[in-house]
Amino acid sequence: MNPSASGWIKKLLKEASQNNFFLKYEEETFYDALRTCGFIYGSNLGVVAQIIEKNDLTEDELCKTNLCVSFFYTHAKSNSKIPFIESIINFYTEINEPKSSFFKNLIGGKKSNEELENIIHKRIQIDANIITKNFNYFIINALLFVDVLAYKKYIENQSISIDYLKKMEASIASISLDVLNSKAIKNQYDDSLIKLFESSLRYHKNSNLGYKKAINNIKTKQEKYYILDLACMATWSDRVIDLEEQQFLQQLGLDLKLNTLRIEQSIKTVNQFYIVNKNNIALLSSKNIVQSFYNNSSKMVHKLITRNSKRLYQELIDSKELMILLSQSTIRDLNKDEQKKVQEQLLDIFKSIPSLAIFLLPGGALLLPLVIKFIPKLLPSAFDENRIEE
Repeated sequence: MNPSASGWIKKLLKEASQNNFFLKYEEETFYDALRTCGFIYGSNLGVVAQIIEKNDLTEDELCKTNLCVSFFYTHAKSNSKIPFIESIINFYTEINEPKSSFFKNLIGGKKSNEELENIIHKRIQIDANIITKNFNYFIINALLFVDVLAYKKYIENQSISIDYLKKMEASIASISLDVLNSKAIKNQYDDSLIKLFESSLRYHKNSNLGYKKAINNIKTKQEKYYILDLACMATWSDRVIDLEEQQFLQQLGLDLKLNTLRIEQSIKTVNQFYIVNKNNIALLSSKNIVQSFYNNSSKMVHKLITRNSKRLYQELIDSKELMILLSQSTIRDLNKDEQKKVQEQLLDIFKSIPSLAIFLLPGGALLLPLVIKFIPKLLPSAFDENRIEE
């Protein structure tokens, strides 16, 4: 099976149907299998439950495989009468709003294996991996399990609220920040990572989400396991879980109403996973992955904004309030309400420009501060009173 070639989902489903022992797993056992292969941590090093041989699959291909198998398991465990392929496409259609040009180009007509392959490719790769290669192992791919959780809700309720996705991601970001801030001694990496989160949250609708509210958003056992495991992963950025971090993780587990055995297992598992696989995980070999993220993302954002400058400029001048706020942002810090308006209005504009629709995807909000930084340079010099012409 080659997940980079057409027809891979059909081949995978055939393999999964023949080697279907994993369908007998309890929900917790399957989740733990996803964690063991690295899918939960965003560092895919194997295929869940060894359904197929890993062979020479790349990490992106392993990630595609594990995401598809996760959906397949969830669908098989449900009472849904809708065929698997159609069900997943319906799900992604609903959460990504068909009016978005990005997904409109992907979803339309017959709901086939090829269409789903295209969707999963875009979901993992995000336009040739321009985002995931920059910050793959902590922010973006680690959020893929949110899709699985949302799909389960979608099957149960025959619909999915976009608020569910927003609340989950806001809770993950809020708790991850609390984890990072719990460190007794913060290194340069930790400080940079905190600044990265805070800079993205500044433009987030739920930027003031507190710890208690974040905990209250987490309802199901799988959600609780997932949040705790992500918190454990965040503590491992300096390759050691100190006493303060361990106390935070234990309290988090108790606040999530998890038993002590599960909490200890999560801490032990993340230690074991990263120690055993430390030579195969880019996050652990990069001295300054956050700086790399900013450098690579800045180039990518600048290229996208420049290539779409004429269309974007026309959309901007049609939005008088946004123009005023962007102008103000060059001479002062915007307050939270103003930042929220800027984010919402920019995202509305991005929906109409296919090349900029990547900012609508999970993780895309991390790049909004960079977008705000580059946009004024597209506009006439009178727009930015502080500009020095080069």
